[in-house]
Amino acid sequence: MKCKGFLFDLDGTLVDSLPVVERAWSNWASQHGIATSEVLNFIHGKQAITSLRHFMAGASEEAIQQEFVALEKIEAEDTDGITALPGALQLLATLDELGIPWLIVTSGSLPVASARRKAAGLPEPEEMVTAERIQNGKPEPDAYLLGAQLLALEPEECVVVEDAAAGILSGLAAGAHVVAVNPPAGSPRLEDVDMVLHSLEELIINKNPDGTIDVHRKH
Repeated sequence: MKCKGFLFDLDGTLVDSLPVVERAWSNWASQHGIATSEVLNFIHGKQAITSLRHFMAGASEEAIQQEFVALEKIEAEDTDGITALPGALQLLATLDELGIPWLIVTSGSLPVASARRKAAGLPEPEEMVTAERIQNGKPEPDAYLLGAQLLALEPEECVVVEDAAAGILSGLAAGAHVVAVNPPAGSPRLEDVDMVLHSLEELIINKNPDGTIDVHRKH
């Protein structure tokens, strides 16, 4: 497949933040008398505020916002166990070396995303699309449409790299190429993505003289 730029999800794609995410949400679930499994099965790839509105249906927006602020603080301060996923650092270094534009497009808020990026030792992108910048979170296309716009590219010139079902659907809805990395079993529309990988280490990137990029998978 050919492209001109990359849009990366953060959690589960570039960084392993699962221990932190599950710690924070498991504690929240137990405080609110909700089954932990029910919460953990819902939250991945979605904005925290979306999950809170789902589980606090009927609560006032003020109460939901208070829970969001408290949860955001916990998630931004707890970086214990966060690491870069295999191949992430090398892939981003290759893109920087070749002068290929890339951004992070995450459902997380700026404080949470920044803390996790730093904890994993990832380079800082010129721009980051976070929850604050988007009206409709993943699986809606808004986040990836803004990401393409910030790279000054058309969505179809971008490769979206995602792990979660909500993000995969968001990338497809935006009209981008989609690479799914370790997607959950039974994720919808995997037949429509360009590649399904076990690890970012499988990606091979070549830049052509005309500036276009070829993306291959190691066989």
